[in-house]
Amino acid sequence: MPETNRIVAPLPARISTGVAGLDDILDGGLIENRVYLVEGVPGAGKTTLGLHFLLEGLRRGETGLYITLSETAAELQTVAASHHWSLEGLHIHELVSEDGLSSEARQSILHPSEVELGETVEEVKRKVLDLHPRRLVFDSLSELRLLAQDALKYRRQVLALKQFFSTQGCTVWLLDDKTSQLGDLQLHSITHGVIELDQRVQEYGVEQRRLRVVKMRGVKFAGGHHDFKLDTGGITIYPRLVAAQHRREFGTYPQTTGVPELDALLGGGLAPGTSTLLVGPSGAGKTTTAVRCALGALERGECVKYMLFDETLGTLMSRSRQLNMPLDAYIESGKLLLQQIDPAEMSPGQFISLVREAIEQAGATMVVIDSLNAYMQAMPGHRYLLLQMHELLSYLNQQGITTLMVLGQHGLIGNVASDIDLSYLSDAMLVFRFFESAGEVLSALSVLKSRTSSHERTIREFRIDSGGLRVGPPLKDFEGVLAGLPSYRGGEPLLGARPND
Repeated sequence: MPETNRIVAPLPARISTGVAGLDDILDGGLIENRVYLVEGVPGAGKTTLGLHFLLEGLRRGETGLYITLSETAAELQTVAASHHWSLEGLHIHELVSEDGLSSEARQSILHPSEVELGETVEEVKRKVLDLHPRRLVFDSLSELRLLAQDALKYRRQVLALKQFFSTQGCTVWLLDDKTSQLGDLQLHSITHGVIELDQRVQEYGVEQRRLRVVKMRGVKFAGGHHDFKLDTGGITIYPRLVAAQHRREFGTYPQTTGVPELDALLGGGLAPGTSTLLVGPSGAGKTTTAVRCALGALERGECVKYMLFDETLGTLMSRSRQLNMPLDAYIESGKLLLQQIDPAEMSPGQFISLVREAIEQAGATMVVIDSLNAYMQAMPGHRYLLLQMHELLSYLNQQGITTLMVLGQHGLIGNVASDIDLSYLSDAMLVFRFFESAGEVLSALSVLKSRTSSHERTIREFRIDSGGLRVGPPLKDFEGVLAGLPSYRGGEPLLGARPND
């Protein structure tokens, strides 16, 4: 059959929102000359996002108009000053200003809810016809709803404004603070797109803000919640990570950790594109092992991103020097990107953004997360942690990154347990255990899982001293080491009884 002639319409022009992360979520930006709704509770960041949008237009030589029923021009100037912005060139129109409340003005009453709705709408139209703006922000619909005092009248006026704006060649943002439920769903059907801002106050730590694109006609967008931060300088949005969109070719030959015995345990070393979970009780040597593996990559000239949650930078640096594993030179050269993370002050989306920047901009080939216990506290729940870690590890593996994750367990000897089981997400699992022998507390190391290599099934003694990290031969003369209650059945000397090599 002959192919049917199809008319392919040209793609509509896109405009930037002024926030790079939001443009990414919207696959390039908004379709111009449309009406959009930006809604969120008071304090969520609607005004700041609206100013971003208008200032981006000014930067491109477009006329911008901010029509306000809720904030004064002075208040908007204060918001801008807090971000070190200048509103010079931006037109700000107060629908109920001091002039409008004076005795000489036609409106002699003082409360905006009593101002005639039709007159307010007409004033908006007159201002738009006078300035012919390319970008317009109307703040806010909540006050317009109060003026209407009737859901049907309110909907008609919003429809009338939408029809008017469509003939003026301007892109309009309508802000709504969701203080009333009247007509909210109707607004969703009227406008071309809906962006929702939300903020959650945690029991401890900074509030976490999220953005969601509810709908967007004619635009392919990334759904779900995206974390964002409101700080000096404006809004920074961290688009939700979709691992399937990030793939690249890389080699899979195992790389050495710098300790031959540890390489033997792992079946040759750490393979690029894999994640290794270091799990065990506190003080067993997980962080020291992670540092040693990072040094192995640094000594090969690679770049390493080390995300430190539990310890301070000073403590880690001092301990590494004492163990003959100094990190100072690599930090000074920029090869080791060592960063202290405060989980109470950082959202999961911001954390993932830091990881991506290290890989995509700094060229890091290894990522260390020390530890997952503290990272879990930044998540709203274990279910979300698993979903986010699954997506993050998929991304890291597809980028060819060698990932090390430290997970502390409750208990020291005998039965130990973790807050959450992440073993199925990792490609390899390195287990640390304490055990007792001849009145001394010793450490043991074993690899219980590896998806990429034929690893050793043995258990080896593990020691940390001034010479660094030492791994002994298999503990063939012990039984019950992983349980923490071993029995000795041979004469093989331990590391403590053997002279240093």
